[in-house]
Amino acid sequence: MDKVRATEARRRAALNGIADRWAALPPWQRLIGVAAFIAFLYYLPLLGIPGLTWLRTDSIDGGNSWAGVLFTCAIYVLVAIGLNVVVGLAGLLDLGYIGFFAIGAYSVALFGSTNSPVVKWMQRTFDLEPTWAVAWAICIPLAIALSLTSGVILGWPTLRLRGDYLAIVTLGFGEIIRIVARNLTGVTNGAAGISAIPGPEGAPSADNKIFGLQDLKPWYWLAITVVLLMVFAVRRLENSRVGRSWLAIREDEDAAAVMGVNGFKFKLWAFAIGAALGGLSGFLFASRNAFIDPSQFNATLSILFVAMVVVGGSGNMVGVAFGAVLLAYLPERFRFVSDYRWVAFGFAMVVVMVLRPQGLIPSRRRARELQDRAKEAKVSV
Repeated sequence: MDKVRATEARRRAALNGIADRWAALPPWQRLIGVAAFIAFLYYLPLLGIPGLTWLRTDSIDGGNSWAGVLFTCAIYVLVAIGLNVVVGLAGLLDLGYIGFFAIGAYSVALFGSTNSPVVKWMQRTFDLEPTWAVAWAICIPLAIALSLTSGVILGWPTLRLRGDYLAIVTLGFGEIIRIVARNLTGVTNGAAGISAIPGPEGAPSADNKIFGLQDLKPWYWLAITVVLLMVFAVRRLENSRVGRSWLAIREDEDAAAVMGVNGFKFKLWAFAIGAALGGLSGFLFASRNAFIDPSQFNATLSILFVAMVVVGGSGNMVGVAFGAVLLAYLPERFRFVSDYRWVAFGFAMVVVMVLRPQGLIPSRRRARELQDRAKEAKVSV
């Protein structure tokens, strides 16, 4: 165990050295590096570099579509970024994030699909054509607005709770959304689900030239574009007065209140913004799959979302994105051990939490907090 900890210490020192050298580069060199990385992200579906093709999930027997797995990774990264606002920045443990994901998915399904009971009711009520449905582009702000509103509705009465109590309430919220979707047959089609969910070109059809069901590369490029836009927006928000207030609340809510930070207001902001990002990711998920049902939004997936943030590095956007990619990609790449994937996942979680409790790529601020708390614990003992 001592050798393992020594290896971990050397790895941590190497990562810190890389971060220091990156920060020391002139701005123009960092800009070139970021541009090259973004170009590589867009190139990934076409990956054919000798020596790297083994990374593709379609390079193994029975492997899934490489572009499809990349799309899932991008969706999970978007989820992790939204959940990081709640968990990593504001310090609120949300175990029911799947509820916002489901609301975003059902927003485009209920209003954009001609098979939706809601759309059929609107057709009958307003004497519309049988092919009429709300346009996909209009469903985007609708999904964001409904998810954000649900975050406010959930957060308003519950954010006065802390710690385990808040976690239990949010877990219940996620289950309530799933159960309501299953039982509200006249609105959501219940367990039968909703099909023919549209994409940018409309309902799934063989006539769709770009966003079809066979070639998934455009779906990945759409998802990664949304992810990059949200990364920029959240990064700007993190460095603003709102972001600094979140960090103050996370470190010590009582001390932040003494310094004039309205804890309830900023926690509600975090919940609403995180919910909006969760809804947007669910919207893309439903658009790509063209079909959803309540069983896709279970508590296991919600726990997996939290695991992405914790394993990657709570509070660090790069870390949570890395954690999301790992937890989405590795089970697909190593499908030959599918019977033991969850065992390996649990074992890896235990190892990471023992050796790297702050995550694989932690926030430096968060790492210092954990070190200070460890010192305080030793002194108290």
